[in-house]
Amino acid sequence: MQKFCKYLLVSPAICGVMLFVNTATFASETSGTSEINQGQVLANPDIRATNTAQDQTMAQVTSVSQFSDVQPTDWAFQALQSLVERYGCIAGYPNSTYRGNRALTRYEFAAGLNACLDRVNELIATATGDLVNKQDLATLQKLQEDFSAELATLRGRVDAVEVRSAELEANRFSTTTKLQGEVIAVVSDVLSGNTVNGAEITDKNTTLGLRARIELVTSFTGKDTLFTRIQADNILSPNIGTPEGNLFFAGDGTTNAFIDALYYKFPLGEKTQVTVLANAAAADDITSTVNLFDGDGSFGALSTFGTRNPIYGQINGAGLAVTHEFSDKLALSLGYLSGTANDPTLNNGLFNGSYGALAQLTVKPNDRISFGLTYINSYNQPLLTGSNAATLAPLDLDGDGALDSRFSSNSYGVEASIGITDNIVLGGWAGYTNSRTLNGNRGDVDIWNYAVTLGFPDLGKQGNLAGIIAGVEPRVTSSNVPGLDRDADTSYHLEAFYQYKLTDNITITPGVIWLTSPDHNNDNDDVVIGALRTTFSF
Repeated sequence: MQKFCKYLLVSPAICGVMLFVNTATFASETSGTSEINQGQVLANPDIRATNTAQDQTMAQVTSVSQFSDVQPTDWAFQALQSLVERYGCIAGYPNSTYRGNRALTRYEFAAGLNACLDRVNELIATATGDLVNKQDLATLQKLQEDFSAELATLRGRVDAVEVRSAELEANRFSTTTKLQGEVIAVVSDVLSGNTVNGAEITDKNTTLGLRARIELVTSFTGKDTLFTRIQADNILSPNIGTPEGNLFFAGDGTTNAFIDALYYKFPLGEKTQVTVLANAAAADDITSTVNLFDGDGSFGALSTFGTRNPIYGQINGAGLAVTHEFSDKLALSLGYLSGTANDPTLNNGLFNGSYGALAQLTVKPNDRISFGLTYINSYNQPLLTGSNAATLAPLDLDGDGALDSRFSSNSYGVEASIGITDNIVLGGWAGYTNSRTLNGNRGDVDIWNYAVTLGFPDLGKQGNLAGIIAGVEPRVTSSNVPGLDRDADTSYHLEAFYQYKLTDNITITPGVIWLTSPDHNNDNDDVVIGALRTTFSF
């Protein structure tokens, strides 16, 4: 027992003296890093990792002569020689230096002493009892007395962490599920414009609306995800006589809560991901929309048009999606969603009702550049934004909000996002849709849309985002369907916003949407819509 106690006492002394020198070097290297260098390191994480490894990696030595900066005339030469050659517990830098003239704090030294307790087990296991002498014992006792306060502080911190960890373990929401949420509050108004398509714009009052989401993210294996979202959304877009410029985050105008999104995603092999989508799925649940501004209404663009290529609006509902990554630069996504999957009535259901089938090839040559090539085949799924003609509104003959003609569509899109620098991203898309009516007055409709976007990530502060969107919302360029004429003129969609990260959980986004010649009609007044979105995340 006496022998064991001697081991217990001597080991921290040996390692403590070792760390007295080694930790000093580490402390000096850390404090010598300037804020300018830190900024450069953040912008180049690979450089950070390399520098850290070079500066802090130490190599074990067996002789004090291996240190190029230690001389026999140094006052601590004999002590260092004893620690290296007698105890074998000194490490140096890869360039064969020791850097002994470095300062360290008492807390750093105390942490080193505390860490040296690991050496006790090693010495006991190797039974090196002959290493213990009275001088070592006296040195250790003095060190323990000098640093008793610091050691007590460290023990207290460790105990507090253990207590906190146990409390979190006992009170966490679930062992498999993470609870997260979000609330967006939107103030909006029509700032300019009086008449569209011969009718006065009456929705010109300032409004305040809210969208609240509670999300449950569950994983059973660590690689799969069961996502459940409950949502209530009473935000309304102003009625300006055309679907153009509508707000992406607008809801049904009520505070009724319902399951908005529900899907289960799991891997099938190393490179294939399968997603089963049970409700309210959209294109961004299947593939990347290749747009910096697609924040699903919570962040980024304010309008439906600015959020993603409008052709993506033709696929939603419940179904199945598969994404296969051929490499880290090339992926293929396939998806099928039905808008009437739960309806067993005639001409509905999973396969007989409205649907959208998507295929997209996403190419990502590097971290800054992405391209998407998209094809969507759909049935009875109109576009969600654009002119009245482009959304096929004239086919709603009785005005009940449902189209009276069945139709199928084939849409083709190309999307791009190019990071010119870390703080400038150029993007855009083009989309073409051909819709064919299948009953009544049959015919074909050609619809085009395109946009150019310019983003400024981290403008003014890390986490901020400024954006500009300029383009043409879906426009009918030709039609031979009776009662559905082509759009004679061209309306331009101009949108700008500035997303400011107030805190880690609060973001404020003011923005404006300017529509020239709304509904692609030069006789209409230009319309300007203003919105202020505040996003709370938790």
